[in-house]
Amino acid sequence: MKPRIQPYISPENYHSLKAMAKRPGLSESVIVDRALTAYRAGEADNKREAAINRRLDRLTRQFGRIERDNLVIAETLATFVHYFLTVTPPVPANQVEAARAKGDMRFDLFVRQVAEALRSGQRILQNAVEDVTEEASGFDGESASELLGEVRADA
Repeated sequence: MKPRIQPYISPENYHSLKAMAKRPGLSESVIVDRALTAYRAGEADNKREAAINRRLDRLTRQFGRIERDNLVIAETLATFVHYFLTVTPPVPANQVEAARAKGDMRFDLFVRQVAEALRSGQRILQNAVEDVTEEASGFDGESASELLGEVRADA
């Protein structure tokens, strides 16, 4: 048996309820029951939407950090390549093979060092960038994120 209630509603809602209940297959009880069910479902949707919004906000912050990190990596690589191309003299023709062999050895050492840094959790570039941005923020009161924001705006 369904419980009986006697709520008070506004005259406008009362007249709407009476008009809707005149349709075949509908009664005041059915209309009110369906309205309450829809209202409760809407509350669940609002909670779900709020959870989705929180997750999207977190993802947006994570993407911002990824964008910043990629910018730092790209600028680091560009600076290194510019420096390397500026200071490296051409290799004489009779020393090309020896230079390639030495380059291969240095590259292998570099790859091993990167692998070890990744394995150990050390982040040389991240620590260096944090150190530099902390030092720079001490000069004029800007935070590291403001400095990185300025770099991003200039890029």
